[in-house]
Amino acid sequence: MAQLGDALQAAAAREDWDRLGEQARALLPALRKLAVLGPWTAAERAALERVVALHDAAAQGVAHAARVLESRLEEMRANKDGWIAYAMYSETEPGVSQE
Repeated sequence: MAQLGDALQAAAAREDWDRLGEQARALLPALRKLAVLGPWTAAERAALERVVALHDAAAQGVAHAARVLESRLEEMRANKDGWIAYAMYSETEPGVSQE
């Protein structure tokens, strides 16, 4: 459980969303394995609380990244007509660099 928490935290810190998703999906099977072993020890409950906190923090990080991305996409949509006009101008005007 501690390793999953550490992996969640590391993926979130690197903003590695694919890896974060993999780690989040690995939580359920790990919790099921622990559940069949019987009552949880105090150490297992503490580890679970830590994982829950790390998962919540990672979810907040994902939500923030999604808001930033949405803002950037909205900016791109707002400037779309200008980019198209610039691209059309660049293709038709001699001497305009196409680099």
